[in-house]
Amino acid sequence: MKKDTVYLTMLLDYYGDLLTDKQREYFDLHYNQDLTLAEIGEANGISRQGVWEIVRRAEAAMRNIDEKTGLVCRRGERREAARVITEALTPLLGSRDESVADAARRSLEALAVLDN
Repeated sequence: MKKDTVYLTMLLDYYGDLLTDKQREYFDLHYNQDLTLAEIGEANGISRQGVWEIVRRAEAAMRNIDEKTGLVCRRGERREAARVITEALTPLLGSRDESVADAARRSLEALAVLDN
């Protein structure tokens, strides 16, 4: 469940601007602000079911877009590759050969920029 919530939050980060204002707001309130559907409905004068429909449609739209673009999946793959490279380079920082240590440091700095 937790991993799916992280994925849904990432979908909102990537594709939230493609949603209607109401979809984006309700989705954010439910998944990022951790409000219940009933709380969102009460605050906005609609039923819990009405909120659920808006959130469900927003999720379906973003999942559909991500299936076509693959941006969220590729982001995860890039992060994993960066982790593996970081693990390989980090021990080289302590090398007695200054050129090796410097190359490792510069590579890690460049990798940190790519990971953002």
